[in-house]
Amino acid sequence: MFVTKILGEIGSYMMLMRKVFQRPVKRQVFRRQLFDEMEKLGLNSIGIVAVISVFMGAVVALQMAINLESPFLPKYLIGYATRESLILEFSSTIVALILAGKVGSNIASEIGSMRITEQIDALEIMGVNSANHLILPKIIAAMIFFPLLTLMSMFVGVLGGYFIVFTVDMMTPDDFMTGLLSDFRPYLVLYGVTKMVVFSFIITSVSSFYGYYAKGNSLEVGRSSTQAVVSSTIVVLIFNVILTKLFFTY
Repeated sequence: MFVTKILGEIGSYMMLMRKVFQRPVKRQVFRRQLFDEMEKLGLNSIGIVAVISVFMGAVVALQMAINLESPFLPKYLIGYATRESLILEFSSTIVALILAGKVGSNIASEIGSMRITEQIDALEIMGVNSANHLILPKIIAAMIFFPLLTLMSMFVGVLGGYFIVFTVDMMTPDDFMTGLLSDFRPYLVLYGVTKMVVFSFIITSVSSFYGYYAKGNSLEVGRSSTQAVVSSTIVVLIFNVILTKLFFTY
């Protein structure tokens, strides 16, 4: 029964995406919606991503300093391990999970409210492809802006690590900077940004799916929002494993 339900939802999701990815009828309207969604989904998320990244970088640096405290290990490894942890996982996967909760719930609630108030039905009656009109700008905006948030998170996280190292005097800032610059591979930044592009699509499309097919009253919209966050989080974690395997299989 559970497997049948999952397969049915996957089928409905694929059919919805088929409606979503059609050429917009009015490009000017689409362009205006795209910039509006970039502001709502991206610009309004800068604050929370920046704050979390600062403390995330500080905590990672502290943990590395505590666990790598050995006379046989050079101090610069703290900076190196902090940088690698932020680039590989924290600034992409953890930020994506945060955005799944913040952005995903908002998307599901917004579209779900339009469904139960029959605004989507009104668009369909007027001959508008409601899925394309409502969902495509959100997906494209997230896929453009969320990778920029990942890059910002990497930078701000490193600053957080540098600040905590400088504040608590665990090591010299010069040693930390040496670690940050040691054996730097731009490929890893590309890996983190690519993951966020995929995660952006997952978060927006899955959340839109649950909002688009919401039924009942406002209570059901709330349940759809919760289900959207849970489902998008699980799918993000699954694709995190898949992408890691693809990128690091030589």
